[in-house]
Amino acid sequence: MTVSFENKVALVTGAAAGIGFATAKAFAEAGASVALADWNDAALSAAAGELSARHQNVLAIRCDVSDDAQVASMVRQTIARFGKFDAAFNNAGVQNVLAETADATREDFDRVVGINLRGVWSCMKFELQEMRERGSGAIVNCSSIGGIVGGAGRGTYHAAKYGVIGLTTSAALEYAGKGIRINAVCPGLIDTPMSDRMKAAGQTEALDAMLEQVPIGRVGRPEEIAAAVLWLCSDAASLVVGHALVVDGGYTIH
Repeated sequence: MTVSFENKVALVTGAAAGIGFATAKAFAEAGASVALADWNDAALSAAAGELSARHQNVLAIRCDVSDDAQVASMVRQTIARFGKFDAAFNNAGVQNVLAETADATREDFDRVVGINLRGVWSCMKFELQEMRERGSGAIVNCSSIGGIVGGAGRGTYHAAKYGVIGLTTSAALEYAGKGIRINAVCPGLIDTPMSDRMKAAGQTEALDAMLEQVPIGRVGRPEEIAAAVLWLCSDAASLVVGHALVVDGGYTIH
C-alpha cells in the first residue's frame, strides 16, 4: 500500500536523527512539506540539508520541547511557512541515567519527564490549538515498549512513556469528534543513536538480553517505525483513534 501526503504538511520533533529523521524523510518522500524540529543545531542543519537537496519544501526549526515558548514558536513558524500542518509526530525524547529508583536523582527525573512527557503535552497543546481551528489533523506521539512494560533501572523513562499513552488516549477522546485523530507508536529495540549511546554507557549486555527476547530475532530499523507513523497519520487509518501501536518484533507478547 502506497501512502500519499501530497499537498500535506507534517511536523516532526526530534527530527535530526534516528526515528525522527527517518519519519521526516518518509513524509517528504510521500509528497509532504516537512518541518523538522530539534534542539541540536548542527545535526538539524545536516538533516534538513539532506532532505532539502531532494525535496523543496523543508523547514528546519530549533526547538527544545521542554520549553513551552519554543514549542509555541515551532508551531507558529510551521504555519507561517506552510500555512497549515496536517500531521504531527511528537518524537523528541531522551533516556534516563540508568539507576535503581532509590538512587535516581531528582535532576534526571525532571530532565527526562520534562522532555519525554511534558514535551509531548506541550507539543499537543499548541498543535491542537491550530488543528482545532481547521477541524482536521492527525497526531502521533512516540511512546515506547517502555510505556507497556517495566524495566529495572529505567523507571523514570518508563514512567514518562506510560504517561505519553495516558495523554494520548485522553486527548484522543477530547478531539475524535472534532476531526482530529491522536494515536501513539511504541517502538521496541531500534537501531538509533539513542541505542548507540546506551551501549556507550555500558548497557550493551542489557540490550543483548532484551534482544534475546525478541521473537523476530533482530533489532528494528528506524524506517519501520516511520512506516507505522505515516500509516497512523494517513486516511488508511481513518478509524484508528487513541491506539498505542506496538512495533517491537514481538517483544511484549511474552
